[in-house]
Amino acid sequence: MQDLAALLGIIAVLSVGVVSPGPSFVMIARTAVCASRRDGVAAAFGMGAGGALFAVAALLGLHGLLLAVPSLYMALKVAGGLYLAYLGLRIWLGAKQPLAVSPSQPGTAGTWLKSFALGFSTQVSNPKTAIVYASVFAAFLPAGRGLAFGLEVVAMAFTVEAAWYALVAVALSSDRPREAYLRYKQWFDRVAGGVMMALGAKLVWSAGRP
Repeated sequence: MQDLAALLGIIAVLSVGVVSPGPSFVMIARTAVCASRRDGVAAAFGMGAGGALFAVAALLGLHGLLLAVPSLYMALKVAGGLYLAYLGLRIWLGAKQPLAVSPSQPGTAGTWLKSFALGFSTQVSNPKTAIVYASVFAAFLPAGRGLAFGLEVVAMAFTVEAAWYALVAVALSSDRPREAYLRYKQWFDRVAGGVMMALGAKLVWSAGRP
């Protein structure tokens, strides 16, 4: 009963966090509308894999490690912020490049793998997500947890992240959002790139603050 209450608490808090707008949402939205539905879903599974990785790290004591070594958290912020800013810059610089998209043409395995990797790298580059997982797990994990409970937690973290972003990908990859993106691609990309760069810069700037 204690394990069930802890599991439900973790799922509830992670669900609230995952629906909050951030770099992951921006990346999934852009992938879904400018590539394909399958690419968007592949990126969503990458986000889920990133969430599962954070869950494993939290189970292994990430919270205590970051408290013991504050410089590690600072380094994560700088590295993650620079990576997000780099992704945003790439989107911004490519805003004027035309993009021919055929909704009926399925993507290749290579593009799905790239989308998965992009989703995964975007997820794990955000140290704030790592802190959320570490804090939530520290608050809700029962003292006498077993291996089975740990596996359940990791599976649910993957499911929460992947399911939400897959839903976003499916919704935004329909014909109308895709047509709107293609019509106003330059402005959409500039906004998306600007948001990513701003979030990255904010992370780097916050690394130097106590």
